[in-house]
Amino acid sequence: MKERYYLVREDILPEAVIKTLQVKQLLAVGDVKTVHEAVAQVGLSRSAFYKYKDGIHLLNEIERDSIVTISFDLEHTSGILSKVLSLIAGSGGNVLTINQSIPLQGRANVVISVETSRLTEELDALMELLQTTPGVRKTQIVGQG
Repeated sequence: MKERYYLVREDILPEAVIKTLQVKQLLAVGDVKTVHEAVAQVGLSRSAFYKYKDGIHLLNEIERDSIVTISFDLEHTSGILSKVLSLIAGSGGNVLTINQSIPLQGRANVVISVETSRLTEELDALMELLQTTPGVRKTQIVGQG
């Protein structure tokens, strides 16, 4: 059976569904350590939590094509890679992998995979920011998914 999704206003959802989301949030931020503690805190049965937990998500938490792989040509100067990583992190990107070649003729190729699901700006804007960073000679998206 094909999954179908609906966008539903919170005030028309059953209380158990809303409380299930509250339990998931308590667990995610670490306010409680166990499902037992979380369901007790919000007043929900464990069975109701397990019934609904895989079917309720905040809209902004749904993962979409959230990994991008970017190739850079960087000048072989101290601090440039650090600056690139800081810009990515400052934009909400989470660096997953870094592969760097040995610098030849004053340049190094660096390939970075970034989780983009929490970016605070559009990917195009981040790419423009990275491209205009002193010491960055070239940026190119080589994969996305």
